[in-house]
Amino acid sequence: MRPYHVGIAGATGLVGQRLIGRLAEHPWFRIQALGASERSAGRPYREAVRWTLGRPIPESISAWPVARCEPEAFAGCDFVLSALDAPVARTVEPALARAGIAVVSNSSAFRMDPTVPLLIPEVNGRHVARLAGRERTGFIVTNPNCSVTGLALALAPLHRTFGVVRVFVATMQSISGAGIEGPRAIDIFDNVVPYIPGEEEKIEAELGKLLGDAASDGFVPAPIRVAAHCHRVPTLDGHLEAVSVELARPASPEAAIDAMEAFTGDIDGAGLPSAPGRPVRVRREPDRPQTRLDRDDADGMRVVVGRVRPCPVTSLRFVVLSHNMVRGAAGGTLLNAEWLAARDLLPRRSRG
Repeated sequence: MRPYHVGIAGATGLVGQRLIGRLAEHPWFRIQALGASERSAGRPYREAVRWTLGRPIPESISAWPVARCEPEAFAGCDFVLSALDAPVARTVEPALARAGIAVVSNSSAFRMDPTVPLLIPEVNGRHVARLAGRERTGFIVTNPNCSVTGLALALAPLHRTFGVVRVFVATMQSISGAGIEGPRAIDIFDNVVPYIPGEEEKIEAELGKLLGDAASDGFVPAPIRVAAHCHRVPTLDGHLEAVSVELARPASPEAAIDAMEAFTGDIDGAGLPSAPGRPVRVRREPDRPQTRLDRDDADGMRVVVGRVRPCPVTSLRFVVLSHNMVRGAAGGTLLNAEWLAARDLLPRRSRG
């Protein structure tokens, strides 16, 4: 098929850089425009960005000028991938949508908006049915918080098979999750910070929307009670989470593992380029997953679960690891766009 032409809003940040890296050889999508802040506008991309990835800036866009994130900058794009910080996204993303542009966002700004699908395609890909009739107009779709992504992918097969009632989760979140202006080395080296502003509230709110249903007038959250404890730890990438879950129906660790390993979810057979096939891997070793060893499974798109065992307080307990910058950010955003394209929900605006 003819490639979709893509704009990137927030192209100079950590997530924007990851999007550019993953789009360089994408079979469906082609970068058309780059947008960033006022201080970056008008400069070549290579001068506007503080590039942090190991591979170099793709030569094809190194000299491209960066524009302000305004609808006119993305006029030749079929859709925009947004890596904007929430305060900026609250203004920019609705303006793009009003201009008839589909926005596939990584921002937290509209995750709990009753008109906006909060999407992990395997978990709740059916929720895009709420976009019916808006295929030729602008809209916003967003992915969840990076910690919620791994948690939801691990819990979705359990919820479908046994029912999830309560969840207790303690996260150990890498410094890249704080963005390019994250904690200074002196603050995080030899240290664990037991507070990430707003993170616990996001986990507790977003999980229900992801595991719930889509109705004609909005989204119906799953009635799951969630308690989260969030910590910043001195790892570069990868969020590790210790989870205890109470199930509605009894499940042995073996039955839970079988459900996780068999899970393909709502996108089974869709052939999405970024999808890992089976999104959850279960490790049997007593000391896995480990952040450095397992975060890049399936190019960072697969969630790795381990230490599945009975819990003396709830039903089961386990550890889940996800790559926060890939599955929890750039890769998850890109997968959302692929799912929308496969469902013919991205309007064609470009001509070439």
